[in-house]
Amino acid sequence: MSQMPRNSLKIILRQLKCHFTWNLLKEDIDLLNLEDTIIDQIEFLDMKSKVTLYNLLAYVKHLKGQNEEALRCLKHAEERIQVEHADQVEVRSLVTWGNFAWVYYYMERFPKAQFYADKVQKGYRKLPNSSRYKIECPEVYCEEGWALLKCGRKYYERAKACFEKALKIEPDNPEFNSGFAIAAYRLDDKEYSCQRVSSLDPLRRAVELNPDNTFVMALLALKLQDLKQEAEGERYIREALEKMSSQPYVLRYAAKFYRRQNSPSKALQLLKIALQATPTSAFLHHQIGVCYKVLMILVKQSTKKRPREKEKEKRELIQSAIFHFRAAMEQNSMFVFAYTDLANMYAEAGQYEKAEDVFQKALHLQHVTDENKQQVHFHYGRFQETHRKSEDAAIHHYLEGVKIKVESSITSKLISALQRLATRRLYENAVDVKSWGALGFIHKLKGQKRQAIECYQRALKLDPENGDYISALFELRLSF
Repeated sequence: MSQMPRNSLKIILRQLKCHFTWNLLKEDIDLLNLEDTIIDQIEFLDMKSKVTLYNLLAYVKHLKGQNEEALRCLKHAEERIQVEHADQVEVRSLVTWGNFAWVYYYMERFPKAQFYADKVQKGYRKLPNSSRYKIECPEVYCEEGWALLKCGRKYYERAKACFEKALKIEPDNPEFNSGFAIAAYRLDDKEYSCQRVSSLDPLRRAVELNPDNTFVMALLALKLQDLKQEAEGERYIREALEKMSSQPYVLRYAAKFYRRQNSPSKALQLLKIALQATPTSAFLHHQIGVCYKVLMILVKQSTKKRPREKEKEKRELIQSAIFHFRAAMEQNSMFVFAYTDLANMYAEAGQYEKAEDVFQKALHLQHVTDENKQQVHFHYGRFQETHRKSEDAAIHHYLEGVKIKVESSITSKLISALQRLATRRLYENAVDVKSWGALGFIHKLKGQKRQAIECYQRALKLDPENGDYISALFELRLSF
C-alpha cells in the first residue's frame, strides 16, 4: 500500500464517522469530570456494551494530549467488541477504527492512520443503503448518540436525533430505544424547558424491551413522579433497588425520587452509599447539597418557635450544603447549578463576598447553554435584590436574563420577578425610569404594544437621550 500525501489523508479522515468528526468541542466539555464519569460508568454501570465508553474515553484522552493512553483505550474497545459483539465485529468496529486513524494521524504515524482509514472505508462499502457520501448504519448512529448524550446539555437535541435515525432502521432494538428514551428525558427536564417533549412513552417502551435496565427504570419512576403518578413511580424505584444493578446510578435517582417526595433524610442516606462507590461524582455531591439545603429550610421554618435551639443545627446544615456544592463545582467546572446553589448558600450564611465571588465566576463561564445563562442571571438578580438591597442591579440582571432568546421555565420566573420589582418601585416612585423601561420591555415581549408604547414614552420623558428606549419605541410604532 503506497502512502498518500498528508493533505489527501486528512480529507479522507474527515469523511469517517467517529468522535473526531462529530463536532464534540473541547471548550464545551469539562474533560476531568467527563473522564471520571466514564471511568465510574465502566466500573459500575450495567450495560450490554462498554465499547462506547472506551471509545469516548479515548477521545477525552486525546483532547488531554495523551495519545498513547487513547490508543490503549481503543485497544480495550477492540477487545470488548470481540466479546460483546462477536457476530458484528466489523460493523461495531467502524467507529473504533475511525478513532484509531485519527489518533495515529495526530501522532504523525501516517501509514497506520491510512491503514485504519482504509479498513473503515471498506466497511462502509459493505453497508446496505450506503454510498460514499451517505452512511446508513444504525450502530454508528447509536454510538454517536451516546457520545453526544455524555458530553452535556448542549448536545442533547443532536443525541435524540441520532437515536431516532437508528430506530427508523431497527425500531425494536433495546439499546437504541434506551438511548432515545434517556435523551428525551433529558430534554423533558422541567428545569430547562417549558415546551417539553413527553419522554413517558419512550421510557415505558425502553423498560418493556429491557426490563433489566434499572437505570432507565429509575428515570421512568422520576417521570411518573413528575406527572403525579407517584405510586406507580415508587413501584419502579423499589424494583430497581431490589435488582441493585448499576447500583450508584440507581441509588442517585432513587434518592432524587425520595427527596422530591419530601423525604430528604432517606434520600441523603441513599446518596451517601452511592458516594462511597463514586466519590468524585459532581452529581452526587450536588444532590447531597440539595438534601442539606432542604433540611436547612425545614429547620429554618421551625426556628420561629424555638430560635436559639435550632440555630446551631441550621448553621451545621448550611456548612454541610456548602461543602458538597463546592465539591460539585470543583469536580465539574461547568456545572452551573452547583455555582448558583453554592452562592445562594453562602448568602444564606451571610457570607456575601464569597457569594459574590461564586456568582462572578458563574457569570463569566464560557460555552454554557442559554438556559444556564438565564439561570445565573435570575439567581444573581435575586441575590442583588434580597441580600445586597441593590434593586437597580437586580433589574439589570432580570432584564439580561429575559433578553436571552430561549424558551425555558426560568424565562417566566425572570419576567415575573422583573414585573413585580418594577411595579413595586413605581408604586413608591412614579418617576423611576428604569422601572418604566423594564415594564415597556415586558409588554413588548408579551405583544402588548399599546401598553409598551405608553411605558417607553414615560421612560423617554425622564431620559430623552436613551437610545434603547428610542429604538424600542420606533420599532413599536412601525409595527402598527
